[in-house]
This record gives sequence, C-alpha cells and structure tokens, in this order.
Amino acid sequence: METPSEPSKPADAKSVKPRPVAPTGRFALGTASSIKKRTDGAAPAEVGVSRSSLMKPSPSLNAGSVPRRSSTGTAGKQQDNGSSAVAKKPSPTLSDGAKKTKLVSAPAAGSKPAMEKKTSVIERTGADLAKKPGVKASPTSTLKKVESKTESSNGSSGRTRRVASNASVPSPRSITSNSTKKLGTQTSSTVPNRRKSSTADSRDSRFMMLPQVDLKASDEVRLDSRGHRVRSLKQLRLSHALEFVYLRDNLLSSLEGIEILKGVKVLDLSFNDFKLPGFEPLGNCIVLQQLYLAGNQITSLASLPELPNLEFLSIAQNRLKSLCMARQPRLQVLAASRNKISTLKGFPHLPSLEHLRVEENPLLEMPHLEAASILLIGPTLKKFNDRDLNPNEAEVAKQYPAHTAICIRDGWEFCSPELAADSTFSFLLEQWNNNLPQDYMVNKAYVDHPFEEDPCHCHFRFTNLGGEGELVLRYQWFLGGKTPTDFVAIPEASSEVYWPKREDVGRCLKVECTPILNGAEFPPIFAVSLPVSPGTGCPKVINLAVSGELVEGNILSGVPEIAWCGGTPGKGVASWLRRRWNGNAVVIDGAEGMEYQLTINDINSSLVFMYTPVTDEGVKGEPQCTMTDFVKAATPSVSNVHVLGDIVEDNIMIGRGKYFGGREGLSKIRWFREKENGEFLLVLSDSMQYTLTKEDVGRHLKFVYTPVNLEGQEGESACAITDVVKKAPPKVFNLKIVGEAKEGSKISASATVKGGTEGSSRVQWYKASSSELKNEHELEALTASKVSKTFRIPLGAVGYYIVAKFTPVAPDGEVGEPAYATSDGLVETLPPSLNFLTVTGEFSEGQILTASYGYIGGHEGNSLYSWHLHETEDDEGTPLSEATGLLQYCVTKEAVGKFVSFKCTPVRDDGIVGVARSFIGKDRVTPGMPTLVSLEVTGEAIEGTTVFASKRYWGGEEGDTMFLWILANSDGTEREIEGATSSSYTLKCDDIGFYISVLCKPVRNDGVHGSLVSTEAIGPIIPGPPTCQSLELAGSMVEGDRLTFHAAYTGGLRGSCIQEWFRLHGDGHKDKLTADECLDLDLADVDCRIELMYTPVREDGVHGSPMSVISDTILPGEPKGVNFILPECLEDNEISPIKTYFGGKEGTGKYTWFRNKEKLDNLEFDLVVASSEVVGETLKYKPSLDDVGFYLILSLGSYTILTLAITLAAFPSVSDVHLEQKSSDVYCGLGIYYGGYEGSSLYRWYRESSDGTRLHIDGADSVTYEVTDADYSCRLLFGYTPVRSDGIHGEEKLSEPSDVILPELLKIETLIFKGSPVERETLTAAEQIPGSEIQQHIWNNYKKEMKYQWFISNGSGEDQSFEPLATKCSRSYKVRFEDIGRCLKCECIVIDVFGRSGELVSAVTAPILPGRPKIEKLEIEGRGFHTNLYAVQGTYNGGKEGKSKIQWLRAMVGSPDLISIPGEIGRTYEANVDDVGYRLVAIYTPVREDGVEGQPISVSTEQIAVEPEIYREVKQKLDDGSVKFEVLCDKDRTPKKAQVMGHLERRVLEVNRKRIKVVKPGSKTSFPSTEVRGTYAPPFHVELYRNDQHRFKIVVDSDNEVDLMVQTRHMRDLIILTIRGLAQKFNSTSLNTLLKIEA
Repeated sequence: METPSEPSKPADAKSVKPRPVAPTGRFALGTASSIKKRTDGAAPAEVGVSRSSLMKPSPSLNAGSVPRRSSTGTAGKQQDNGSSAVAKKPSPTLSDGAKKTKLVSAPAAGSKPAMEKKTSVIERTGADLAKKPGVKASPTSTLKKVESKTESSNGSSGRTRRVASNASVPSPRSITSNSTKKLGTQTSSTVPNRRKSSTADSRDSRFMMLPQVDLKASDEVRLDSRGHRVRSLKQLRLSHALEFVYLRDNLLSSLEGIEILKGVKVLDLSFNDFKLPGFEPLGNCIVLQQLYLAGNQITSLASLPELPNLEFLSIAQNRLKSLCMARQPRLQVLAASRNKISTLKGFPHLPSLEHLRVEENPLLEMPHLEAASILLIGPTLKKFNDRDLNPNEAEVAKQYPAHTAICIRDGWEFCSPELAADSTFSFLLEQWNNNLPQDYMVNKAYVDHPFEEDPCHCHFRFTNLGGEGELVLRYQWFLGGKTPTDFVAIPEASSEVYWPKREDVGRCLKVECTPILNGAEFPPIFAVSLPVSPGTGCPKVINLAVSGELVEGNILSGVPEIAWCGGTPGKGVASWLRRRWNGNAVVIDGAEGMEYQLTINDINSSLVFMYTPVTDEGVKGEPQCTMTDFVKAATPSVSNVHVLGDIVEDNIMIGRGKYFGGREGLSKIRWFREKENGEFLLVLSDSMQYTLTKEDVGRHLKFVYTPVNLEGQEGESACAITDVVKKAPPKVFNLKIVGEAKEGSKISASATVKGGTEGSSRVQWYKASSSELKNEHELEALTASKVSKTFRIPLGAVGYYIVAKFTPVAPDGEVGEPAYATSDGLVETLPPSLNFLTVTGEFSEGQILTASYGYIGGHEGNSLYSWHLHETEDDEGTPLSEATGLLQYCVTKEAVGKFVSFKCTPVRDDGIVGVARSFIGKDRVTPGMPTLVSLEVTGEAIEGTTVFASKRYWGGEEGDTMFLWILANSDGTEREIEGATSSSYTLKCDDIGFYISVLCKPVRNDGVHGSLVSTEAIGPIIPGPPTCQSLELAGSMVEGDRLTFHAAYTGGLRGSCIQEWFRLHGDGHKDKLTADECLDLDLADVDCRIELMYTPVREDGVHGSPMSVISDTILPGEPKGVNFILPECLEDNEISPIKTYFGGKEGTGKYTWFRNKEKLDNLEFDLVVASSEVVGETLKYKPSLDDVGFYLILSLGSYTILTLAITLAAFPSVSDVHLEQKSSDVYCGLGIYYGGYEGSSLYRWYRESSDGTRLHIDGADSVTYEVTDADYSCRLLFGYTPVRSDGIHGEEKLSEPSDVILPELLKIETLIFKGSPVERETLTAAEQIPGSEIQQHIWNNYKKEMKYQWFISNGSGEDQSFEPLATKCSRSYKVRFEDIGRCLKCECIVIDVFGRSGELVSAVTAPILPGRPKIEKLEIEGRGFHTNLYAVQGTYNGGKEGKSKIQWLRAMVGSPDLISIPGEIGRTYEANVDDVGYRLVAIYTPVREDGVEGQPISVSTEQIAVEPEIYREVKQKLDDGSVKFEVLCDKDRTPKKAQVMGHLERRVLEVNRKRIKVVKPGSKTSFPSTEVRGTYAPPFHVELYRNDQHRFKIVVDSDNEVDLMVQTRHMRDLIILTIRGLAQKFNSTSLNTLLKIEA
C-alpha cells in the first residue's frame, strides 16, 4: 500500500522538524495521544479550543461533501482544505518491522491562522524499530507480536502545542508495500471515488483500523482483491485454505458465500456497501482473529455472532448507535470511532478487551465515560481512545456501586459517583416494584465487601406497608467474573452468609433474594458485590461456644467458628481454665485439647475455654474465650464392686468398689451369708474386711456397697456375690527321715497329718547339695511321687543330703500343702570292688568280644582294662596293646589258635584301687572262612588300556585265588575271554563296544575255597586314541623321483589320515608342499630335506598325535635343457624369453639385446654386432618410445636366438589427472600422458553443483583456472583429453572433484561493548570488521547471521572461569543484580550463507558495579481496617540491599501534614484505633549494603476504617448516646509492674454525650464511688499501650487519669471508638486532640 509522501509546501509555510513517535503496537492508533501539550503558560481557553477542534469537525470543513479517500492511500482529488496529493511510498509489513517509515503531514493552506501553527508530525524512527526483533507469525494470535508503546502526552512540555491537521496521516496498517505492484496487484489509484463522506475528516486513517497485507504468505492462503469493484463474493474464488482475505474498497453489500472461509484469520471488508445487519454467516469463521468493517454504512452489530478467536474488531466510520453485540471472549481491541454511538445500553461482555476507541461519537459528551468503560470491561482494559488509562478516572470508577455495570447495560443513565448509589438503587427499584409482594417495599439491598474465607453478609430489608402474612426470604449466591457478568449459581450457598473461597478471589459475587409471602413465591431481587479481595492471612474467631452438659464426668467440646481469611487452616491453640465463684481463672494442667472431661475438681466452678486460631503458615489470630455456668456434681454411684481374697475357711476377705459423684461421705458397707433357703443373713456392717469361719463353709457371701456423698445423698447400691466357701485343706506336721545315710541303705519318711483323716499321702525323694532348703527348684529328684514312704539310697546320692517331700492327701482326694524334711548328714560311700565279670562273643577270627562287669563302692573312676593272648590256659599271656583300655576286642589273624583273656581293676573317682579280676575263654580262636571283602575292576574301558581286578582278601592266609574275565554285549549276552585268567587284562580292538567284568573265587592256603564273587561290568569299551606306531619314507632322494611312506596305525578303525609334505631349507625355513600320498621331487627340493608330517585319524574323525619323519638331503638330477621362446613386444611392456631348464640350478648366462632398423636375414653373431645397436644385457628388456618401429635381436652367449619387429606405439591415454590449488582463487590441472609422442591435447573445466549436475565452463580451456562467484558452493573438475602426435585422440579423463569452492571465512577484528557495566544498564556488543576489499565484499554479499552468547564469571584471577547464560543469546544484555562483582563475557561468531562459522571473538567487561539504590512498585498491603496488619512491599534495585530505612506516619485525609508514629520503623505495622480516620504513610529510603542511600519513596493507604463488626456495635452505641462498660482497674499502681488477675478490681465505665465517669461498684460494706469524672474538653484524650492490647488510659486532665484493662482487644477498641465517637459527634473535639497530637 502506498503512503503519503511529503507534500509540496506553500510559499509562506514554515518547515516543521519531525518529532519521533514510538510505534503504538501492531495497529497504528493515531489519536489525541500524539498531540503535544502546550507550555505551562498556555491559557486554559486555548486548551479547550484545541480539544474541541480535535473531537469535532470544523464547520468550515463540513460545508461541502468531499470524495472519500480510497483506503489504499491515494486521494482522488485535492481537497478544499489544501491537502496535497499523496505520493506512493513503501511501508513496513509484519515481517519487516525493522525498516524505517516516515509519515509526514503538511498544514492546510487555507486554514485559519491559529491552525497554521498547529500541526502534528509523526515519524517512526529507525532507532525505535532497530530495538525490536523481527516479528514472526504466531499460530495462536496475530495481536501480541510487537510491544506497544505510546508517546507520553506530557513528554513535550515546554514546546509549542500542535493540533493535528486535516491532512491524512495513515497508520502502518493502511500502508501497502511497493512489492504489491510486483505481484501484479492493482492499486486503488485507478479506482474512481464511489462514495462521498459527510466530512473531510472521513479520510483520517487514525480511526480506520486497516490491516497490513501479509506479503510473505503464499497465494494458497492469501487473497488480495482490494479495489476490484467486486459486488458479490461469488465473483471470487474462495476456498477453505484461505487465511488472509483483503476485500477492501469494493462494492460488497452481502456476506453470502463467506461461510466457506472456515480457516480465515484476517478478513478485511472495509470501505464496502454493508448497511443492514446480516453478519450471521460469519459464524462459520471460527478461527477468525481480525475483522475490519470500517468505512461502511452498518447501523447495528446485533447479528454479529460470537467468534471464539476474534482478537481485533474495527467498525469505525459507520452508523452505529450502540455497541450491542454478542459476547466476544478473546477480543482485545475494539475500534468504534466516528459512529453515532450515544448510549452504553446493551454493551457486550468483552472479558479480554485491552483497548477501546470511541472517538468522535456523541457518547463522548457523557461525563466520566472512561470510568464507565472501566466498570463495563473490567481490569483487562489498558488503553482508552489510544491513551493509557487516566488514573483519576480509575479512581472515579472505584467510587461507583458494584452493580453499576449491570445498570448501565440495562439502560441506566450514567451520572456522577456522588449520586450513583441512590440513582442506581432507584433504577433497580423501578424494575423490582411491579414484581414485589403487595404492600411491601425494598429499602435495603446490598452485600458487604467480600474477603477471602471471611464471612460475607448480604442485607435485604423489606418494609411492610400494611400487608398481612409473614414474609420469608430465600437466598441464593452466585459467582461471576472480574466484572458483574457470567454469574453461575454456587451449590448449597443459600443462606444469608457466604464464605468466599480462595478460587473466588478477584471475582464478583451476586446474591438473589426471593421473597415468599403466604406460600406464594415472587421474582427475586439481587445485590452484587465488589470483586472478592484476598484475605489478610490472619485468622479470626467468628463464634466460640462450648457444647456438653455441665455435670461431673461429662465431656465438654470447644466449638470455634473461624474465618481463615486466606490462610491455610491449621491447628489452633486451645486451653481450658477453671474459675471458682470468688476466685481467678486458673489454667488446668494438660487440658490443651478441644475436648475436656469434667472431674471432681471442677464441681462448683465455671470453665473458661480460650482459643487462638493459627494458620499453617504460623499466623496467629486474636485469642477469644467463652465461659460456662457452674459445674454440678453427679449423683452418687459406685461401680466395679468386687471381693478380694481366697474363699477358703479362716482366710480374710476384702470388699472393694469405685465411688463416683462428688465427695464421698459415710457410705454403707454390709456383709451377708447365704442361708439354706437361699436368703442372705447380715453378718457384718461398716467394715471392708471379713474373716471366713467354719459356719461359712459351703455357703455364698454377698458384699453390698451403698454410696453416700458428703451431703448425705444416697445413691443406688451395688453388690458382689462370692463363690462357695471351701473348707481348709490337710496339713503336715513333725516330718522327719528315719534310717542310716549310707550308699545302699534303706530309709523312710515319718510325719503326722492333720485336717481330717489322712488318705493316700505321697512321698517324693530328692538330693540336695545344702541342708538348708530354699525352694523346690534347687532340688534334684531321685524318685517320682509314690505312696510308699521307704527308699534305698542310690549311688547318685553319695555326697548329697537326702530330702523327703511329703504331700498330705485327704480321703476325698483333697491335696494339702506339701512339707519337706532333710537328712542330718551327707550320704557316705563303700570301697571299690567288682561283683561280677564276664566276656561275651564268638572266639573266632574277625569276631568282636565284649567284656562287662558290676562296680560298687562310690563313684567309679578310671578303672583299668587289658586283653591278653595265651598259648596255653596256664601261661601269663601276651598283652594286646591295641586293645588296652577297651571293653571290646576284634579278633585278629594273630589270635588264631590261641586263648584270649580280659582283666579289670576297679578304681574309684578319688583314686582308691580295688582288687583286680580276670576272665579267660574256654576255646582257642579259630580262623575265618576265605572271603573277598571287596572286588572291583580298575582302569579305563579304552582299547589298549590294561584293566586290573582289585580285591581285598580276608580269612587266614590267602592261597591261589582264581580269576576269569567276562565280556558282555549290550543285550546281556556274556562270553569268557580265552586265556584271561590272571588279575589283569589288556583291552583289544575286538573288545570295542563290549562290557567287561571279572569273576573271582578266594582260596585259603590250606585249600579251602570261598564263595565266587563277580564285579560290576564296566564299559562299553571305546576305541583308543588314534596313534601312529611307526613311520618311514620310501623312494630315491634325487630330483625328479617320487617319495612315498609306510605308517603303522592303531586306535580303532582307521579313517582318512592326514599326511603333509614340507621342504626344509638349510636356514631352518620350512615350505609346505602338498597333502598327497606321494611327492614328486623337483628343482626347488635340491639341497633341501623333505619332512613328512603324519596325523592318524580314526574313522569317527578323532585326530591323534602327529608323527614326522625327515629325509636326507635331496640331490640334483642330471642337467637337461628345453625350448626358448620370445613373446610379442609392445611399447613399455617388459618382455622376457620363455625358457625351460632341468638339471639342478641353472648357471649364469650372458644375454645381449640389439636394435636394428632393418630385418636381418643372416643372424650370425658377428654380423649382428656390426650392424646393430646394443640396448640391453639382461634377460628381460622393456621397449621404450625409441624402439618403436625397430627390430630387436636377443642373443645368448655368441649365438643369436630370436628377432622381433615393433611396429606401433601405444594408444594415447592419460593418468593421474588431478587439481592443484595455486592460491585461494587459482587452480591448475595436471596429468601424465602416455602413448607415443603427445600432440595438442585438449583441456576443459567443469562446475559440479550440490545435486551432482555438471556444467562445462565456457572459455575455460587452459590448464589454469581462476575462481569466480558463480563457483561458490560448487566443485571444480579438470578434463584432460590426450592427443597423440599423429592426431589420434584418447579418452577424456576427469580429475576428482575439488572441495566445495567457498570464499574466505568472515572475520571479526575486535568486539567492543556499548554501555556501562552497571546494574540495570544495557550492554550492546558491537563488532568491527576488517577493511580489506575481499572481506568487505564477502561481508556485503555472504553474511547470513550473527550469533551471540553471554557468559558470567566465576572466581577471579587465575581461577576465573566463565559459565554460559543459557537464555542470553542476543546482541544486547541487561545487567542484573546477580551480575554485580562478576565479569561478563560476550562471545560472537558470524555465520555465512554457506553455514560456515568464522573465528570466535569475545570480549570481557570490567567487574559489574551496583546501580543506584532504587525502590519500585512500592505498595502497602492490608485490608483497610484498624485491626489489620499492614506490610510495605516493593522491588529493590541497586546492588544488595542493606539496612533500608522505613518510617510509618499518619496523614489526615486532605491534609499534607504527616505525623510520625514513634518506634514504627519495620516493614510491617499493626494498625489500631489511633489510625482510624487517617491514611497510613510509609516512607521507604533504599540503602545499599555499603551505606549508599537512594531517593526516598512514599506510599500511602486509603483512609483507615473501623472493622465492620466493631463499626456496627459502635454505631449502635453512638445511636443510644449512653452506654456502660465493665472494666478492670489495677489496685497496685506500681509502675512497670506486670499486671495479673489477682491485682485487678472491677470498675464500671459510664460514657454519654457530655461526659465520662469511672465508678467503683459498691459491696456489702461500701457504697458505689466515682473515681474519675470529666468532659471531653481538652486536654481530654485516650491513650493506648502498643505493647498491651488489653490496656488503655483515660486522661481527663493532668490530675485525673486512670489505667483500665479489658479482657479482649475487641472490647478495648469498642470502648475507645465509642468515647471518641461521642466526643467528635456531640462536642466537636478534634481527632488530633483525642489522640493527643499537636497540629
């Protein structure tokens, strides 16, 4: 699109210096914000004239109609006001936001003199645009792409104010790039003016929001048909794929056919003929983001459907009377200037709107229109009529009631905020009155300001004008948006109070009140709240109660109702206190829970429950307490009545029971005995113990407990009945042991049994190590419990005491307590001896003989045993040493034929030796039967292995034992092996596959045979490893003969054995010759030896160990010769005669090569020598180029052998064709020619592109080539066509492609920083490039991009290192706080269009310095009430913050004076009643840690109000005019002494409209007395104690003052506010006086 160029100036026009204006975002919204203010001395009248001239068209300009300017930027004719023709000039598009554009307007020639000095020049400077990165298309939004900046309206103070002229100043949106012509788009300069506007200002593009054509979009998604006189959409080729459609300056009047554009994002329908509403077809364009309808005749937008993605809507210069349309959820900009809008009724809900423009509409005459817009749109609105929101208007908007926006949309006439409350309520009453119950009128309907998690009350009051029946109100709460719209019912919120939740913060509440009269339900009325404010986080108790019956033993529960006010609910602090009727409250130890069980100590006392709410964050609220009535004692009762003790005759029984019910008095205790008839007889009273008698045996007893308290009140009796009383068991007396305590003696137990007739009493005997009996567990039982009372002492009791346990038993089986008796002395022992001795067993070889004996005489020690062999029965015998000390003896072979005896000598454990005894066998020892104890075959079942029969013989001396070897096959068939009768056998080849075993019969030397024994068969027998037993060579060891061999093989069936022949040289080197069974000797074998390596191989492929044999030295054969042949000769082909020699090594022959031009017929040696030229004297010869066409003659010795003529040269060819780079841009082609003499060979150069295409370079026909720009990114090839001197052409050979031809790398000489290394400053990296011509050329033509990376330093000095800042990759870097004291490094690298990176260049800053201390965004947080905590918060900049200074002050509203609050220098401040009516001011002086101070900044709150709950109470008391308070006064007036409950006395504080009085109440001994009395006249004041929220002081004058105390801060604030309210309301006492503040 074209832009206006600079118009021709009239002769008397003055040049105007262009003033830079920052771009206003993606859409140029030129309005009065670009007009400079006049100087401070300008008269107010002039300002008014300027504003009117801007907002309304001049009458002189409306005199005649003017042709409408084509929206493409060209005026049809010169206008009457003198505006010049506009030239065409390119403008930026979305993709070239960095290009410069200047928009200049000239003053009108025919305007008034006052207007000649007032002009507006707007220029978009390159500096502003250079700071913005290129704009990229966003997939989701087409709006938020360029940061919006608007020139400050007061940025030109001191300069002459200029008013925008009537010359057109088009926005960037109304500009089309010259590239449009290149695309063949017809400009609007050829379109005649079709319509005329009512004013000349209709061409002003400041109000025409026109789109910028996206020239980068492809034709598939873009349609540009501007100015084509299109009358119907059917004339166009519309498709689903179109995204950008520009149909401006056409004749369209209907949207029929637009439905197909389902993917359109930008739709420009400006300057067409749309008149009647008919926008329903746009409902299909669901992704539409920008819609332009400016410059039409549209009268209503009611039919415009909801477009879910619409972000921009321009409807300027139409005939709209209102903005009524459907809800547009994402609309951000609405431009509706130059219409006929006169009302806000039906204003749509636009939750995302940020910019609203309604210039030049009748609506502008409405006062506070901007405030009304804020109320309708909400907090998203940022700009109004192309200006930032006026803070004053924002403040005005806050003064309107919450339901104002609803009233405006319903048609309420907007008025000033002072009248808005009554006016809007009256407006709503008019809507409600017709639907209210008869004779009822609404006189109150509002909602308290809601706070998070704080109860919010609604207030509806109806006045009954005489109607009958009871009016019932039903409530329903709703939750809306940030403005009072989109309300949704809140489930279960149907009471008068609603607690806003955390997710409700920032959203409006609405409550509907439905009146119900006599069952008839009427339409609801409603009230709307302000947006829910965040809670303070400080919880408070709304209500506190105690549930439970006040009777001893019951459990009381504390029930607090808490408003958490935005804090996280936590566990509060609870405590219980006990207060006597005439005493102070005392904390109950351990009673810190929500529940408490009443005890006896609580009787006749009242309980105090104190609760402090605490959030999870640790914030404590105000503690609250509540007191109960006096606790009563419970009715006396007793529980757990029972009897203790064994219910046996003569035992004492004890009665027990648990009393409950106050203090216990003389409770009644009685014992009853059961009679035979089942009744009970009283046997004892008033005693807890009872002794059982003989009369009680066989009877039940009953214990009765009747509780009685101190007052004598009886409770219900409780009893316990015992089991039947048992008689006493039998008992033992005079128990003793009778008899001698010696080993083997018999003793008995004697005793007397009492407790009835003795039955079968039992006795058990024990032994003990001590005569003193402690307990039965220390005794060792000798017998079980028996009826017999006698006992023989065993050996085990020797050295111990004997203990008798006597257990009495009655005839009926009842067992009594056992009794114990101990012997007088230890049990004695006898001398050692044997009472018998014998030997058992068979006296035969191999048998075992066992000796046994009987020992008496104490504990046996180590008795002595020995065995002897006797030749006769009478000799002494020979001892058997191996059996000495053993009771058993195994008869061995040595004992055969002899007698065997056993001898035993008894020995006691104390070493006493008794008399020895012997036993001898009657018969001699006989030998055993010959027997094989074991028999097995040892050895491996492998062919060739010897196996053995391993046996172990027993049974006398062995004779000739017999053996027999057996073979068995797999089916069990056995056969004997002939001749195999020895103890060993060698396995043969025939045994393979069989199993082998052996039979053996033992034979004694006297010929006695034993039993035949066989072994388990082993096998099967497997073949042995293949083995070569012998190897020898056969044949003559002479050249030409054949060698063979003979080998002896064993190891299973023979397979394909391997034989290898080797030649052994004298130096030890070995050559493998063949693997055949024979070897033919040749010349190479002469003087060498032959080795044969033979590897035996079994049939199954198993290899054995190889064996080798070496021959003698091979002798040469007789010398013998064969034919001599010369092959064909060609140039450069080496030739050698083919000859054969036999007979040892050939000797050294003499060879001579001759060259002759003629072919010789006579080849005699002398003739050849005389006529030919010698060319070689070796066996081989390589003809050269000189030999071409000559005959060659070879002679051996002096005899000529062969001649051959060479007639042709080789075919021309070339090899090793390659490139050499002589310099950066010069290449040379090289190659080696072959094939005769070279003629004029051909050279060519080729260029190969990246896709492999090769092109011949014209004119490149020499061996050198100089690179041009066309060769970049390609490869070069050199072509070489060899040509022989006779003109024969060979095949062209190409070299390998060169590397990709690229220019020099881009270089950066140095990198410097622009800007200061100071916190919050911006550093910009600037590179300096070399000045050489080549570098300048490649920088201008081949630079693609620059990449930057910023680093931050760690450490210092040699340890300094840098770490990258991942997100800092741009040219500029804004220094941060964390960078202070550290160095910044920027690395820069340049990349060319070929993707190559230049050398990395970097620069490092000096250490970053801290900036000047500064505090920003300072604010005070708090809810605005006198009970809240206020905190000052801000964003500090300027190094690390030190001890910044904060001072809290008070300021009277409307007064500039500040009153310091002593001691309040912290970040938080807890307000109190002294702050009511004042604004709180905090002065924040930022201080850096090094002491440097910044500029002090102040911030203030709104006027501090009374907390609503206290306010209601204070207002009630002020309305009453007189009130009494119960307070406490300190009896001990010692200064600084802590006040406790015991030092306080009750007082009555009487307050009325005239005076104040403190009265001491009367008692039984005194009358009431007045301690302090006074009026509110100065110096009367009330003082607070900031460190004690329960105390305050009333000062009447210097002589009359009193310190008072109350239980809660709530009560203290109520008293003080009531006093101050009465003093101000009825006595005109100033607030400063009441606070004792000197003005």
